[in-house]
Amino acid sequence: TVTLTADSFQDTVTDNDIVMVDFWAEWCGPCKSFAPVYEATSESNPDIVFGKVDTEAEQALAGAAGIQSIPTPMVFRERVMVFRQSGALPQQAMDQLISQVRELDMEDVHRQVAEAEAESATQASQ
Repeated sequence: TVTLTADSFQDTVTDNDIVMVDFWAEWCGPCKSFAPVYEATSESNPDIVFGKVDTEAEQALAGAAGIQSIPTPMVFRERVMVFRQSGALPQQAMDQLISQVRELDMEDVHRQVAEAEAESATQASQ
């Protein structure tokens, strides 16, 4: 598990196929109970980058990510956020999430993102 900062976040997401990020804080009880699950998942999936963002130390990054409650795990695949949910996940849910992310048809995901961006641009110009 790596510590992510405003300086390293974008490069980490850009330079790796799958990146899981946990937004957390030291004072957060649910974050403390989620930490061992997150670490165990990290250890059993060495091909995935697992990062942690301390929302107290990285307030601007947490704000830019729209974090309103913690913990908030996010998953990026090929630079696209494919999962985000506030709240701790149990081990079984983490394992299922990893399987689902691995099975995504990323060609289809990228097509959908491109279509949504094109539609948004069309609406903005009207």
